Amino acid sequence: MPPALSHIACWIFDLDNTLYPSSARLFDQIDVKMGAYIARLLDVDRAEARRIQKGYFHSHGTTLSGLMETHGVEPSHFLDYVHDIDLEVIAEDRALVAAIAALPGRKLVFTNGDTPYAQRVLDRLGLGASFETIHDIHACGYVPKPDPRSYAAMCRTLDIKPERALFVEDMARNLEPAKALGMTTVWVNNGSEQASHEAHSRYIDIEIEAVTPWLTGLSEVA
Repeated sequence: MPPALSHIACWIFDLDNTLYPSSARLFDQIDVKMGAYIARLLDVDRAEARRIQKGYFHSHGTTLSGLMETHGVEPSHFLDYVHDIDLEVIAEDRALVAAIAALPGRKLVFTNGDTPYAQRVLDRLGLGASFETIHDIHACGYVPKPDPRSYAAMCRTLDIKPERALFVEDMARNLEPAKALGMTTVWVNNGSEQASHEAHSRYIDIEIEAVTPWLTGLSEVA
């Protein structure tokens, strides 16, 4: 392990477009289903549904949070619908499985999705048994990233010492609260405009293009 990371005792990973490449376009399927859900719920066309969807994402952290606050949407109903997607576009990543297994300390997933969906994705990647737990949107009390309260609550619930934790995430803006707590932050810059929104070096310690080669390189250094 590089000396700069030798203090890390807890490795925290986002899920979507982080543990699998954004080129799989898996989240695109979820994006389409969110739009369809809003169009049906509010009886609007797809263009208006997308405007509402993206507005809630930027103002509330997630589309779900906006729908819950504004329209009283039941979260499980929404999550079950938008996560009913085809996972055939992702495949087992044996190199990633080995690299995560080689990391010293605890390994966790921190996602704005829910555990059933996250577990399906992890199983598909071969990572079904690689993590101690999945801290999902239900565990966050429906307070999503990047709300600082969700990070603080995770640290309390899971007894994480932020100064000894590292957080890997593709959405740059979701790293700022982690950095404020004292975590080491890793931005997966996958080239998408959404991921780079609000990116700033003051809260990004390490910038990478993909998780698997980066972690494999850490194992080789060790």
